[in-house]
Amino acid sequence: MTYQTIDGVRVWGNPDPGALAQAKTCAEHGNVVQTLLMADHHKGYSQPIGGVVAYEGQISPSGVGYDIACGNKAVRTNLIAADIKPRLSAIMDQIARKVSFGVGRVNSEKVDHDLFDDPDWSVYASVGRQEHDKLKALARDQLGTVGSGNHFVDLFEEVGTGRLWVGNHFGSRGFGHKTASGFINLAAGREFLAKAPGEKMDQPPVLLDLDSELGDMYFRAMKLAGRYAYAGRDYVIAQVLSMVGAAADFAMHNHHNYAWLESHGGKDTIVVRKGATPSAPGQVGFIGGSMGDISVIVQGKNTNENRDSFYSTVHGAGRIMSRTQAAGKMNWKTRARAGGQISSEQMMQAVHSYGVELRGAGTDESPFVYRKLQEVLDAHAETIDVLHVLKPIGVCMAGADEFDPYKD
Repeated sequence: MTYQTIDGVRVWGNPDPGALAQAKTCAEHGNVVQTLLMADHHKGYSQPIGGVVAYEGQISPSGVGYDIACGNKAVRTNLIAADIKPRLSAIMDQIARKVSFGVGRVNSEKVDHDLFDDPDWSVYASVGRQEHDKLKALARDQLGTVGSGNHFVDLFEEVGTGRLWVGNHFGSRGFGHKTASGFINLAAGREFLAKAPGEKMDQPPVLLDLDSELGDMYFRAMKLAGRYAYAGRDYVIAQVLSMVGAAADFAMHNHHNYAWLESHGGKDTIVVRKGATPSAPGQVGFIGGSMGDISVIVQGKNTNENRDSFYSTVHGAGRIMSRTQAAGKMNWKTRARAGGQISSEQMMQAVHSYGVELRGAGTDESPFVYRKLQEVLDAHAETIDVLHVLKPIGVCMAGADEFDPYKD
């Protein structure tokens, strides 16, 4: 086995003390079946990122987190990457111009979708007409926007075949964030749209019984946010395929901030994955590295260790340097940062040496702040197979110094 058990928590990779302490706190609250840390784990809000908690009959809005249904979509195109490299710079300019990146952005072209007729919008109507109308309007405005933080739209060249891939990473935007904060408010006896008090990173998880009225409402709202995230990622991938002039002949799509009702050991179990990719036997997933590293398409193995992981694996390489450490502390009056360990020159040199055409991004997303992806993949070698290795050739993110409350 490639994992260790520490105070009941199954840990892949090198244990991070802060994340492990959070996992132990999660393990001590509620009807917990098992708590786990994937090899890319680090501290998050309440439940660590890269953390998995399996419950019997309960669901955790704080465990799923504020970026409900954040995830990835990747498609293989019918083109060879070398064929588009002469116009790569122009393509990346177009992506940066046409796709809506950044905080609180609305899509310049309103996107209609049948999810807006989903009966689960009644959850918000039951909370209040104002809540329903406000969140639905926000969702309509932001569908197909990417946000900032670690969210991206990338072009990749597959190692070995040279095929061109398109991938993206983002979630349910402001709609998901307000859904999460709203249910955390309701669980604490506050109004849905109330301004929540300052939350503490290490606070115990917020738990709802799935068979309670509030638990059922949250589960339905979470699934609606999942549909919304899928629709947004689908829309952006379609935009980029049109810009490139390509068609897709293979696609994969998954969440990594979500709660699934699954069967484990013959029992119905709610598996809350925050920054963790589902990896059931045969299930395909996308795991992204940094802008100066590989990304991969993986498939879950039918092994005892994968069963022990509750069919979960990493969602990325895992951060080893905080945003403030990397970029410095922001003075919002002067819009200047000071004290950062990574300079823009260092970042650009690293990215260019890797052959990447970069648009946007700050030093807090530079290759230096993440582990090497192969390290965390090696820790999960008994649970997943790597099907395709992808090297980034174009990376587009929001501009530097964009704070995004919706990121994972």
